[in-house]
Amino acid sequence: MNPTSPTSPPSLSIVALDDDADFREYLVGLLEEGGHQVRAVASPEELYEACEAQLPEVVLLDINMGKVRGEDVLAELRRRWERLCVVVITGYPTMDSMRETFKRQVFDYVTKPFEPSELRRVLAQAAHEFSLGLRPQDQLRAMLGRQIRMARSAQGRTLKDLSEACGISVSQLSSVERGAHLPSLESLLLIAQALEALPSQWLDAAGF
Repeated sequence: MNPTSPTSPPSLSIVALDDDADFREYLVGLLEEGGHQVRAVASPEELYEACEAQLPEVVLLDINMGKVRGEDVLAELRRRWERLCVVVITGYPTMDSMRETFKRQVFDYVTKPFEPSELRRVLAQAAHEFSLGLRPQDQLRAMLGRQIRMARSAQGRTLKDLSEACGISVSQLSSVERGAHLPSLESLLLIAQALEALPSQWLDAAGF
């Protein structure tokens, strides 16, 4: 089975923020049982410190924490770590709050109480979308391919169009976009030139 398929989440590094001690304990047990590395924290300050010490692949964020506004925590996370994958968990969802959190590029929204399978599904989808839980070289291939595919699609161009513009075969471009192969530096420059893009921006967006 593909380790990044939507039904089989790989082992992920996760930090969970929730002000309920019992729920933190439950969450840690549930996630560790699934093979994830989990740090549970009770305050935004602890969350930031945990991320500074070792940036996780996913943050699980309680959006309703008494005096603490989860939206403010989310805004701070986005300010410090723009590409960090954040999943919001809450027991009091409203359409307004959901719209607001998704505006800040939250990956998904899980409502308490939830079935363990629901959280596993969301984490598996996040791993698939963000190429998480992979070796650095595998992550680079996947994320770079995704950046190239997005740039091509944004211009409404087909693989054949791009092939004709950069001189690289359709099959080779398809392999690069799928993350199956890492393009050579020369090929990367040719693709970027054809799409009027900067390779450095793609690498930065991929986290390298």
